[in-house]
Amino acid sequence: MTIGLLKEELPERRVALLPEAVKTLTGMNVVVLVESGAGMNAFAANSDYEASGAKILTKEEVLKSAGFIIKIQPPSSTELGLMKEGQVFMAVFNPFINTKLVRELAEKNITSFSLDILPRTSRAQAMDILSSMATVAGYKAVLTAANNLPKFFPMFMTAAGTVTPAKVLILGAGVAGLQAIATSRKLGAVVEVFDVRAAVKEEVTGLGGKFIDVEGATDDKAAGGYAVEQTDDFKKRQAQAIHDHAVKSDAVICTAQIPGKKAPLLLRKETVEAMKPGAVIIDLAASSGGNCELTKDNETYVHGQVKIIGNSAFPADMPSDASKMFGKNVINFLKLMISSKGEFKLNWEDDLVKGTCVTNNKEVVNERIKSIIN
Repeated sequence: MTIGLLKEELPERRVALLPEAVKTLTGMNVVVLVESGAGMNAFAANSDYEASGAKILTKEEVLKSAGFIIKIQPPSSTELGLMKEGQVFMAVFNPFINTKLVRELAEKNITSFSLDILPRTSRAQAMDILSSMATVAGYKAVLTAANNLPKFFPMFMTAAGTVTPAKVLILGAGVAGLQAIATSRKLGAVVEVFDVRAAVKEEVTGLGGKFIDVEGATDDKAAGGYAVEQTDDFKKRQAQAIHDHAVKSDAVICTAQIPGKKAPLLLRKETVEAMKPGAVIIDLAASSGGNCELTKDNETYVHGQVKIIGNSAFPADMPSDASKMFGKNVINFLKLMISSKGEFKLNWEDDLVKGTCVTNNKEVVNERIKSIIN
């Protein structure tokens, strides 16, 4: 089996496999081809990859020689054009949104795996790139809020008097939200948290956050721990509760998302306009519409006297550790498809392999994606 690792295009600074991950693969009798400079932005040199057993080639040579291609971002038009029928491509496709790409992969007879649709089961935890990257995003979001806030996060007792701690409101208590709670508390902030899933209350309070209760939320156990759509009545009470707490907060960190759908709108324009002057909003859901009504994806601007930062790509700002975590997830997933002799072996009876596959034999094979495309 020959695996090819491609270089990401800026602003993506991560790489799917660091040299340490490549060393694991070569130890499994896998041949690894690396595009020259693939790890440069994650501080991994070509020589590091060569020392791990990889061969450094051009992009064209990697795509020509490798049967299995790995990347983080979807393939560019150039990369897609260079790919051959029957190759395997693994990346983060966001297939529920990038339906045009899904069709192109199927038409070109590429077997594709999208790591962002990996089934959320206990067995999949070691392969879950969404959780890994959400940890990075939650951490960086808090640091970004602290750097942009015109006041301290912790309480200080000084000769000039007492400095009160910052109040942080976190919307969504998934992995990113929980990491944001932990980081905010370590920095000394007072933290309040909203989530429609009552089941996360214990985790929130355990990390030192105060859970905002809004009665009547729909909690679908079949959703695999994700948030689900709520009733209109609940949304009205939710909006009022969030408004009441947001206007008293110094920073709001938005992390709520629903897989395959537009992010829930939680922070209205009128709420933003009623917030404290100098307050900061960090919206991690920017790429899927944002939790804040005024969020602009990949943009930072000031509305009134409130700074709004729309950023769903914080992991790219921590390329070393983010790449390390991503690569570990990739290796754990690849182990499901590599035999003891280093041969590629697809096991369609494995629910993780089947659930992560998007296209195969010129067809869209994932049922959820197929229903959207058709």
